[in-house]
Amino acid sequence: MPTVETVRGTVDVSVLGRTLMHEHVFVLSTEYAQNYGAGAWWDEEERVTDAVAKLRAIVAKGITTIVDPTVWGLGRYVPRIQRIAEQVPDLNIIVATGLYSYDALPFQYENRGPGLLVDVPEPMVEDFTRDIVEGIGDTGVKAAFLKCAIEAKGLTPGVERIARAVARTHCETGAPITVHTSAPAQTGRQALALFREEGVDLSKVVIGHAGDSNDLDYLMELADTGAILGMDRFGLDIYNPTPDRVRTIAALCERGYADRMVLSHDASCFIDWLGGNQDQIRSAAMPNWNYEHISDDVLPALRELGVSEAQLDQMLVGNPRRYFTVAGMAGAAL
Repeated sequence: MPTVETVRGTVDVSVLGRTLMHEHVFVLSTEYAQNYGAGAWWDEEERVTDAVAKLRAIVAKGITTIVDPTVWGLGRYVPRIQRIAEQVPDLNIIVATGLYSYDALPFQYENRGPGLLVDVPEPMVEDFTRDIVEGIGDTGVKAAFLKCAIEAKGLTPGVERIARAVARTHCETGAPITVHTSAPAQTGRQALALFREEGVDLSKVVIGHAGDSNDLDYLMELADTGAILGMDRFGLDIYNPTPDRVRTIAALCERGYADRMVLSHDASCFIDWLGGNQDQIRSAAMPNWNYEHISDDVLPALRELGVSEAQLDQMLVGNPRRYFTVAGMAGAAL
């Protein structure tokens, strides 16, 4: 049976169950939190307790796995996630490796690499591979997938180098990829072109935030490559209102694309991008941006538009299971 790594260890992909494919537990800047948030809006014990409550609530609604693409650039800190996972034993949390940047590289990589001041093999490939094969830091937790971003700025030199490092790590390890994209700029095309050039298995790529678009031609073009559409920002109505997202998914299901979509919110228990008053901001501007919106509101709305239970199970269970099934090397790298 193929297996996948979670925060609590290796599990069969068959037990993943209903899976939200793009959810963060925390999105933080460590330096900012330490210097400006500590004692004000960041309290470690309070935030951990709050996260445990929010994650237990989605387990009660039948969600058994969340896929967390929090990598360097978004505040990945696995020991904190381990604490939370221990207190929510009925939820699988799958974590990632990679790098999140819309433009430049971190200084730790900028001058190190082939042909650079410190002329060494691509250090990102080495670091990402270690996270997948050996584990992240000294936690023993192995990353199960890769994450990068191609935003509206497109393939800047830094973004391109990150994306190619992610692609090459995929080719070496078999780990699947999730790429943050800009739907307005349609950067999913750039992502797939680069990954194809690098020899990536496009059926192992989630085009993150594809669901911000209602352009069926664009979405079908991406899906026709074999890639998976991340319909993964439910509740972020500032990008695309829920009714429009639902109609788009229903239309794609009608056209036979249920096997190339996954669902999620891109939500978090806490995101410091909104400062310390995020609860007020969310309740006023984005009241549905939480882990429960799909279970409570989206699935009933999809059913009303004729999406079948089999199609819902395909998007929530079958497609995530297939994404984490590495052909020919089940359990080997992951």
